Amino acid sequence: MTVSDNAKGFALALSSSAFIGASFILKKFGLRRAASRGAAAGFGGYGYLVEPLWWVGMITMIFGEIANFVAYMFAPAVLVTPLGALSIIVSAVLAHFLLREKLQKLGVLGCILCIVGSTVIVLHAPEEKTPSSVDEIWSLATQPAFLFYTGAAVAVSLVLMLHTAPRYGQSNIMIYLSICSIIGSLTVMSIKAVGIAIKLTIEGINQAGYFQTWVFVMVAVSCIVIQLNYLNKALDTFNTAVVSPIYYAMFTTLTIFASAIMFKVHRNAQLESVFRSIFCLYGPCFYLSAGLVWTRCK
Repeated sequence: MTVSDNAKGFALALSSSAFIGASFILKKFGLRRAASRGAAAGFGGYGYLVEPLWWVGMITMIFGEIANFVAYMFAPAVLVTPLGALSIIVSAVLAHFLLREKLQKLGVLGCILCIVGSTVIVLHAPEEKTPSSVDEIWSLATQPAFLFYTGAAVAVSLVLMLHTAPRYGQSNIMIYLSICSIIGSLTVMSIKAVGIAIKLTIEGINQAGYFQTWVFVMVAVSCIVIQLNYLNKALDTFNTAVVSPIYYAMFTTLTIFASAIMFKVHRNAQLESVFRSIFCLYGPCFYLSAGLVWTRCK
């Protein structure tokens, strides 16, 4: 029996979320150990780079990201990204038992709603046409609408990184996570492009000769480095049970939005499915964020 590309992407995305969820906990332990011996990551310290446990978490995250990367080669972003909800459950449960970070009833409700919302998004995800070459992906990435989104994302991120984060990053969880999520939506789009290029090359259509392929690679690497830096700051400053789900909610929202602009999936989607997906995403996001911020405040 032949397994469809979407099924392969689905399985890879689930395994990716399990690895990434566990990596949050391992990296948190490593950050705590590093902070006990020097400047914490939240205050600009990089002592975690010599902490073995942080590297175990990093390697675990790399495995998860590789699985996620391959998943984007087989399935559309609007199918793969929402499955990151599993990482919330993994990190929340492990944080509760291993890090002693309590999750209140409203937070549990938020996690459940987030899983339900992601399931509905997956079931009603609009079809996405797979580009046949990197040149075609480049034409999608350089269309005015996506260029406007990219410019706005970079501008907002720079303001947050250079002006807002130094002043309010230690007291407001949304600063670091906003940077991670905005840059993350660009990461996914570039990784999607690189994944398609690799898949086409494996199939015998060499994409390495296109300069656009290497532009996407450089963008992906740059965005990943920025994401990791600010995610470490967020994990070092705030509870894992707070960071993971809010990051997921914001990251998923922006990725679906960016994917809809770049790949024009909204043009093929039925209006009813779009509204159902939006409702089932933003409802869980609201309850999840409210519940976990309330947990933090208590």
